[in-house]
Amino acid sequence: MLEEYPDILTTEEACEALRIGYNALYDLLGSGKLKGYRNGRVWRIPKASIREYILESAKISL
Repeated sequence: MLEEYPDILTTEEACEALRIGYNALYDLLGSGKLKGYRNGRVWRIPKASIREYILESAKISL
């Protein structure tokens, strides 16, 4: 899962990986459901955070 993406994703890459729009992504980041950090005005999202969000949302446990 997500092997083709770098360890730190841009918002564009995160939207593509999650198949959601920018507004939905910013809502997830703002609510803390998806963990990321800001570098100035630009959000960066660790691939591990996306994986964690997917597994939690699907209630999958590995």
